[in-house]
Amino acid sequence: MTLNLPLVVVLGFFAWAAVKYLGVRTWIVVLVAFFGFWLSHTFLAPSIESGTRSGVTVINGSHD
Repeated sequence: MTLNLPLVVVLGFFAWAAVKYLGVRTWIVVLVAFFGFWLSHTFLAPSIESGTRSGVTVINGSHD
């Protein structure tokens, strides 16, 4: 069975689980999210996107 989930959904689940079960404060999750939005507007954004895509490709592997 194949299940396709956007990366943002998976990360959102981990953030929710961290707040619920690990006792991470909600304001820390919000602060990290704002940092991510800020980082996406810097010169590092293309390399972060490329690295994320490469990582997802490695995890998914080849299904040929």
